[in-house]
Amino acid sequence: MGIDFAELYRRDILKLKEEIGQFKTEAYLWRKVDGINNPAGNLALHIIGGLNYLVGTLIGHTGYVRDREKEFSARDVSQEQLITGLDELAVIVHRVLSGLSADEFGADYPLDFLGKNSVHFYMLNFYGHLNYHLGQVNYLRRILG
Repeated sequence: MGIDFAELYRRDILKLKEEIGQFKTEAYLWRKVDGINNPAGNLALHIIGGLNYLVGTLIGHTGYVRDREKEFSARDVSQEQLITGLDELAVIVHRVLSGLSADEFGADYPLDFLGKNSVHFYMLNFYGHLNYHLGQVNYLRRILG
């Protein structure tokens, strides 16, 4: 089970990396458009910070410390830094998820913010969240490009 999640997460984190890399200028990474409150750069930072913490720290015990406010306020992060962050995230998430047993997926997730549920439930939720933001970044890239 863990390897399936690991492969899906890695695939879509690397797709997000590809989307970020296709922005024509770094300035476009930080532009907002009607209907989407956050620019692509902040959405990438949010995925990097969120999954590093929610998967890396809470499950994999990596020690990553999240600064959620900065995920949405930073504007001084280069395209290269975002790409590097996504590459590193793909490795961490893949390592953590591929190492989980079926029993560990069935265990309670260590943080209760959607109700007391299993690791499996939260990994499905986070995967959907990743793809929601991946779609937003794709949309922004296309309309700004």
